[in-house]
Amino acid sequence: MSAMSIDLSMLAFSPPGWGGNLLRGLVHTVEIAVGAYALGLTLGLGGAMGKLNGGPVLRGALEAYTTIGRAIPELILMLILFYAGPQFLNNILTSYGYPLVDINGLAAGIFVLGVVQGAYSTEVLRGAIQSIPLGQIEAAKAYGMSPWKRFTRIIFPAMIPNAIPGLANLWLNVTKDTALLAVVGFSELMLETRQAAGTSKAYFMFYVAAALLYLALSQVSILIFSWIEQRQRRGIARVA
Repeated sequence: MSAMSIDLSMLAFSPPGWGGNLLRGLVHTVEIAVGAYALGLTLGLGGAMGKLNGGPVLRGALEAYTTIGRAIPELILMLILFYAGPQFLNNILTSYGYPLVDINGLAAGIFVLGVVQGAYSTEVLRGAIQSIPLGQIEAAKAYGMSPWKRFTRIIFPAMIPNAIPGLANLWLNVTKDTALLAVVGFSELMLETRQAAGTSKAYFMFYVAAALLYLALSQVSILIFSWIEQRQRRGIARVA
């Protein structure tokens, strides 16, 4: 079979078709993306608050984290974290007399992408917080609100509309970055596609099918984020 031949029966969901494998890879891709995105947002929110309100040491550490996370190619960071991270953890465990742990591939993939995402999320959320008019925060302080209440009632609701465009881009990026995990052998959409194409030699058909699945995931994501942004911006005056 030539590389450009198209036999749609090979996309069937049951063997000898590979459609089921591609869908399983897509599900794994979404699972990794959701987990990494949530971890990245958690790290990003903590990093943004630390950069804005932390001391010199904390701000310096966070600046180094965001600089390294955004400057070094993601594939290199993933390889370092994927291989060195579990080894580092096990070295710590063994030094305290604990047994070695076998880190699940899904958890490792989420951790690797989440750490990278956290560097970008930190800057997106920091910018969104800084866009809040200072008078709103000062008024909350004048009313005697605690830092937690100021965050939950003033800062967080006001920052979300400004952060959504950047957060939407980060989500689209992480869905594509999951393909990099194929390098370390994790079974997501890209690896499943590569295996299907390599076995059948129908490279064109399977890579186009994978591209269409990524495109469909992106379009659905864009619609969801657009809906969220519209809801969050209700009542906010638009600049003409």
